[in-house]
Amino acid sequence: MKIINAEQVHQYLNFEELIPLLKQSFSRPFSMPQRQVYSLAPEQNENHDAFALLPSWNEEVIGNKAFTYFPDNAQKHDLPGLFSKIMLFKRQTGEPLALVDGTSVTYWRTAAISALASQLLSRENSQHLMLFGTGNLASYLVKAHLAVRDIKQVTLWGRNADKVSELVASFSVLYPAVTFKVSVEVNIEVASADIICCATGAKTPLFDGNCLSAGSHVDCLGNHMTDARECDTPTVLKARVFVDSLTNTLNEAGELLIPILEGAFNKDEIVGELADMCKTPAILRQSSDEITLFKSVGTAISDLVAAYSVVEKLAK
Repeated sequence: MKIINAEQVHQYLNFEELIPLLKQSFSRPFSMPQRQVYSLAPEQNENHDAFALLPSWNEEVIGNKAFTYFPDNAQKHDLPGLFSKIMLFKRQTGEPLALVDGTSVTYWRTAAISALASQLLSRENSQHLMLFGTGNLASYLVKAHLAVRDIKQVTLWGRNADKVSELVASFSVLYPAVTFKVSVEVNIEVASADIICCATGAKTPLFDGNCLSAGSHVDCLGNHMTDARECDTPTVLKARVFVDSLTNTLNEAGELLIPILEGAFNKDEIVGELADMCKTPAILRQSSDEITLFKSVGTAISDLVAAYSVVEKLAK
């Protein structure tokens, strides 16, 4: 059984291969039971420490990702808030194949799924990306979205002004053909954006959905809690809504659960999940004026596909 570290994951994954591979994998048969997320201190409202198990399998491989989430680690222990490992087994025999670093895989597959959803739902001529969030995912998201759309401008928002400025400067060097700007007035910038990507730990909406322009695409991937959300009810009501997994989003995503609780939205209004999007092009964007929303909380099958691709490359 191979043990694959983060450096090997970064060495062997790239978005030009991973994004189409994920699209192909979601269009084929796979199984993905509801993931199990366990609060480690359910009696403490302010403690969000958690442990999770994400099983899945397809015709080639069985996988289970286990991760721990300790959001106060950076402040209290100078450690990352997320640790993760992915265990892979042969589908035909059950033989253990590899133990893969799951944190690095999560960065790659999260950004790849975000870009895949944009490739399927955003307008082909989209040029302005508004990115909320300056965490570890930011660099992956920029690179992934540039791989699927001819982005000319990226506007970056974050709570830490210094971090935003640093990222704008570094991105400008990495991608000289793209104009990177610091967000100054969120709702004005949202109104001019073709793609709005939210990757934050925000508990309340990041922008006013009434400011969205016709034809825009909204992607919310940062929140995993039922009582928090990155976009507001008007955003949900204005958009045709898609999700990565019906089971998981309806169990975890406040972006949808709060409007449902308000009586403003019905789960039956969700157009489809990512597998439907990859298999049935007819359900995708219906017009250039349509607003689309993709809500993701993460899928085990995307972890499996990304991790197994590294295993296959190492075997060659």
